[in-house]
Amino acid sequence: MTTNKILIFLAISTLVGCASIPSNMESTTPNSPFTHGNVQLTLKKGVTSQTEVLEKFGAPNMATVDSEGNEVWTYQKNATVSISRDSSAYGTVILAGGRTSTSGFEQSSRTMTLILKFDATKRVIDFKSMTTSF
Repeated sequence: MTTNKILIFLAISTLVGCASIPSNMESTTPNSPFTHGNVQLTLKKGVTSQTEVLEKFGAPNMATVDSEGNEVWTYQKNATVSISRDSSAYGTVILAGGRTSTSGFEQSSRTMTLILKFDATKRVIDFKSMTTSF
């Protein structure tokens, strides 16, 4: 009986292959404040000050004054998102073997534009944000 168990164990060990689990690696800008959710949570009309905006988002890309004398700040941030996938498997049957391998790479770009308008007291009176992905 033990000889049969040893032969079964050897047969199973010979037939068993090893396979790696597909790995997904995503590369983005870490902890970026320029997401739709962060903008909605941070900015409150009539409450958020210019100082708070500077602390959260940094200096704007452009600062102008509109026809009513309100200061307008524009932010435009770009990010590249990269995703790689890799999987492989290997199997052995006594003297014959086989190997399969697949890999893939995907890259996209995201752009966020944020426009803020401040009143004379340096508080946000209006803001608009837009995100594009391609």
